[in-house]
Amino acid sequence: MADTWIKFCGCTSLGDVAMAAEAGADAFGMIFAPSPRRISFESAQEIARRSPPAIAPVAVFVNPSESEVDAVRELFPGAFLQFSGDETPEFVGRYGDRAIKAIHIDDRTTLVEERCEHFPAAIVLFDARQDGMAGGTGRTFDWNQIVPIVAKRRVVIAGGLSPENVAECVRRARPFGVDVRTGIETGGLKDPAKMREFVRAVRAA
Repeated sequence: MADTWIKFCGCTSLGDVAMAAEAGADAFGMIFAPSPRRISFESAQEIARRSPPAIAPVAVFVNPSESEVDAVRELFPGAFLQFSGDETPEFVGRYGDRAIKAIHIDDRTTLVEERCEHFPAAIVLFDARQDGMAGGTGRTFDWNQIVPIVAKRRVVIAGGLSPENVAECVRRARPFGVDVRTGIETGGLKDPAKMREFVRAVRAA
């Protein structure tokens, strides 16, 4: 089995990206939507100029316009594009296998597989549902819900992951990738020690 893909989300500066690369993450997420970790366009421009080539950019949007996506793609032509709102299958489908579609679930969610089928080319990212939030909830969900989907397509698990629980997540669900934001922060800032611990836990699993 290939190594689990690791994305560190909510990077707001070149320093965050450098720490993510040094820790061994495969990708860094920049949030271009209302969020405590929303990145400024100026910071994104600096990252585009100077980010390490070994780590992949992921641009995170919530119900963007096509022009908003195009502006970011000009900075990061090869980026993954994560859509965490109510984007339509037609909108997400424009970006083929570079798209990541977030689907928010909780223990009461039904028809999960059917929802995934609306986005056949995209990577599916499962995050914990919390009313009024498009991500960053700090909550987990029942990973067993999505094991049948993981067997069929690329799935990324987000929601409440940390250095303490990510190994269990990887062993139980065997996802293509894992995504973390608050679990690698201390006081709202990226914590290099937690970043390294998270990567070590994933690789050990």
